[in-house]
Amino acid sequence: MSALPYVLILYYSRSGATRAMAERLAAGVESCRGIEARLRTVPPVSPTCEAVDPEIPAEGAIYAELDDLRHCAGLALGSPTRFGNMAAPLKHFVDTTSELWLGGALVDKPATAFTSTASLHGGQETTLISMLLPLLHHGMVYAGLPYSETELTETRSGGTPYGASHLAGKRSDRPLDETERQLAYAQGKRLARLALALEGVGDRS
Repeated sequence: MSALPYVLILYYSRSGATRAMAERLAAGVESCRGIEARLRTVPPVSPTCEAVDPEIPAEGAIYAELDDLRHCAGLALGSPTRFGNMAAPLKHFVDTTSELWLGGALVDKPATAFTSTASLHGGQETTLISMLLPLLHHGMVYAGLPYSETELTETRSGGTPYGASHLAGKRSDRPLDETERQLAYAQGKRLARLALALEGVGDRS
């Protein structure tokens, strides 16, 4: 088992766009020596009380557990927008992290967020801010995308200073363009650098 610190990239993706972004963030993380990316997802939620989904997804990342968050060196949350907010499955998982909050497990660790929307003005910024709020309550250090990433001033699709974003189109079938790919990669790389710099800061007990 690897002893390297890791950045947890935790996301929910229904049509694959947010998953594609997560994979680009992971590539950015792993471009830095001395740290790894760990991809995890969350199960969908149902209006019924009966659990119907298998414990292991048929494809993609496995489901996250609290220990994935507890031991991470940094965290990236990713979600498609739902009426300008994060999707219910990710919110449901975040709502189960009170144990970590009580113990201060995430205090002083860097965090970021990323999102995908069907339309250009479909709530990218508000969705990112909705994911920022619980990270601040956990005492994490939020890291967006600085304008030193010149793609922020050139993009005609996704990309915000609050975090990477993607314009998926009304059928959710538009692939990441090169600007979106570069910004997601840069966000992962920045998070990894900050995680390495902040390792050992704060009480991890």
